[in-house]
Amino acid sequence: MARLKPGTIRLIGRLHAWLSRLAGGKLDHAFARAPLIMLTTKGRRTGRSRTTPVLYLQDGPDLIVVASFGGNDMHPAWYLNLEECPEAEILINGERRRVVARRVSPEEKNVIWPRLVEMYPNFAVYQQRTNREIPLLKLSDRGDRGRL
Repeated sequence: MARLKPGTIRLIGRLHAWLSRLAGGKLDHAFARAPLIMLTTKGRRTGRSRTTPVLYLQDGPDLIVVASFGGNDMHPAWYLNLEECPEAEILINGERRRVVARRVSPEEKNVIWPRLVEMYPNFAVYQQRTNREIPLLKLSDRGDRGRL
């Protein structure tokens, strides 16, 4: 599998976000054959809302997301945005939820990573492609249903 350039990944993300908006946020599994959310973060430089499709794994009441960026050597912008401001909004199965993100510990990652690779085997390919450690984030519900 060839590595996609960051610009191509961003374009695919924008297209997917547009299609998801048309479908009312109910495009789960449509392209990657894995569960998908629309993640809205606050841009770290502009302060504007940024929405991108992200695969997720259910982990009890929380969601795990993978900052793989297709195995590129840089982190995706949404991950950098969450480092700056961990509060975000997700659209999952047509429902908006406010969440807070935190990076999982190495011990947690050792337990969660095999489940992620089983769900979406390309994650293992992406990790082999890059020299950076692909971070995992846990998104926990903030309890309020308001907008970001």
